[in-house]
Amino acid sequence: MVEMFSYEFIRNAFLAGILASICGGIIGSIVVSKRLVSLSGGIAHAAFGGVGLGYLLKINPSLGALAFAVISSLGIGAISRKAKQTEDTSIAIIWSLGMSIGIICIGLARGYAPDLFTYLFGNILAVSSFDLWVLTGLTVFILGAVVICYKEIVALCFDEQFMHVRGFKVFPLYLFIMLLVAITVVILMKIVGIILIIALLSLPSATARFFSKTLKSMMVISVGGSMVFISGGLILSYRYDLPSGATIIILAVVIFALTSFIVRLKKR
Repeated sequence: MVEMFSYEFIRNAFLAGILASICGGIIGSIVVSKRLVSLSGGIAHAAFGGVGLGYLLKINPSLGALAFAVISSLGIGAISRKAKQTEDTSIAIIWSLGMSIGIICIGLARGYAPDLFTYLFGNILAVSSFDLWVLTGLTVFILGAVVICYKEIVALCFDEQFMHVRGFKVFPLYLFIMLLVAITVVILMKIVGIILIIALLSLPSATARFFSKTLKSMMVISVGGSMVFISGGLILSYRYDLPSGATIIILAVVIFALTSFIVRLKKR
């Protein structure tokens, strides 16, 4: 097992996994607490429009995905809050629009898109040194934003009505959280792909929920759980020559199911 770390791409994959665990654990806890799990899926699938546009314009698809993720997250927030539509309706509109744009752009682009499956299903083994620097910058931004706005985020997650009564402007904070979710989605896209992002955002936080009573402890446990899931999934995928993204998610599901079973057994 030690010999696997002699390869640079393996070391890059583990470093990327650590950074993704920090972002996913923190933002995933907010998403689960605020019951916005489907939101992350909507943003992820809408970001596919940016991937397709990137192929069409011959630019880095990740940059296109980031732009579309940010725009779609703000769009979902604006539609659900200002247009008086439910979040499910907003997500469905943006989700379908982003996917449609991506499919059309890929169809219009000349040639074959060789890395398309990387964005759909992820490939953490393809993370480059440049990707690591980008992930580091985004992780620092998310950490700083959550630390600065922690009290407001807790209030928004658990007692939004109280914030309204106190005269706090909730809508800008809500959009800011949408922005953080969008950035996290783009980070995790490289790890597990668009299809599996919902699982990696929700499973560690859902598992952490069994052992935490505050949002802060939930974030800490979720980050640790994400590291276990990603590291364990990478080791298993290397040992048995399995797709890394799918292996990470299956391991997360198994651990969540076992944890849920044990907790319920203890309660009985």
